[in-house]
Amino acid sequence: MAEEQDKKQRRRARWKEQRKLKNARSEGMMLGIVSMLEPGDVVLDCGANVGAVCEPLARTGAIVHAFEPDPYAFGQLSERVGKYDNVTLHNVAVGTKKGTVKLQRAEGFDDDPARNSVKSTILEGGRSTAEGDTVDVELIDFPKFVKALLKKHGKIAFLKMDIEGAELELMEKMFAADMFENIKLTVVETHEKKFKDLRPRFARLREDVGAKYPVTKINLDWI
Repeated sequence: MAEEQDKKQRRRARWKEQRKLKNARSEGMMLGIVSMLEPGDVVLDCGANVGAVCEPLARTGAIVHAFEPDPYAFGQLSERVGKYDNVTLHNVAVGTKKGTVKLQRAEGFDDDPARNSVKSTILEGGRSTAEGDTVDVELIDFPKFVKALLKKHGKIAFLKMDIEGAELELMEKMFAADMFENIKLTVVETHEKKFKDLRPRFARLREDVGAKYPVTKINLDWI
């Protein structure tokens, strides 16, 4: 029993160190991204939450589209970046089709919404989601949205995706349609640890993306 507990503690410590390293890398990348963006560049922030990434993007003068389905987080996001004329806020979830979907809240959401809103997901079966605690939210066809932007602007400078598991189907569809050719940089936080049954598909996605694009084009290890 003690040996098993010790193994768990070591795994947890390794995970924390890996997380720290990943955070540091992402922070450094973010500094590079905002230093290269210019007014008029098109930027998409999927899973904007309360605006920690969206606000520095907004300060560059780029045309920012921020997507956040959780009502609590969207309220915080609106207060933080609603003053920027170059930012368009979308209180929707992004997916591969248009409709309505149930947003799954995390366990203990009401106790600490500021911390737990980041875990809200439109996928069922995720680790640490609260059964029955859902909110109906609008879902948009994100590939269709991206195609319209590309038709209007010709290219997209930056796409950030942190959408708690929904990135898998979205990335698969966009990758199959070669939609990343005109997106200069895409960064994604993948959530295979949260959705055990989806791990084989995540592994295939990583293999396919890595074989076609360098990490400077599509980075699947964002934060």
